[in-house]
Amino acid sequence: MEISEKLLCLFSTEVSEEEDRYVIEVPRQEVETGDIDAGDVYRVALISRDEATEDASGSASQPQTAPSEPQPPVDVNETRYVEIEDIGKQGDGIARVERGYVIIVPGAEVGERVKVEITEVKSNFAVGEIIEDTF
Repeated sequence: MEISEKLLCLFSTEVSEEEDRYVIEVPRQEVETGDIDAGDVYRVALISRDEATEDASGSASQPQTAPSEPQPPVDVNETRYVEIEDIGKQGDGIARVERGYVIIVPGAEVGERVKVEITEVKSNFAVGEIIEDTF
């Protein structure tokens, strides 16, 4: 299955019936992290998890169950080049990467472009240590 580069988020949910319509609930985290905005219109793709799908070679494969929460786009010990966009409440630099995911960079200033090594990863943010001041 080919997935568009325009994919904003991925989650599993139920389709529920409410009076004369069917409803798909979007997890609060998708809006709070800035991946999508309440009130905006989006195209929705529904993918069955019960049937086998074909991979790029055309052979059948078992579907992968999507996680209920999107996975962080970074891993511990990964190196990233980021630009500091904001300063957090604790005075740390804030950078954003894919899907608006936040990387906190202690000691960085707004406008700095730094190379960081990811030292901690959580579901909605990561912490990166500066390993090169500018790039």
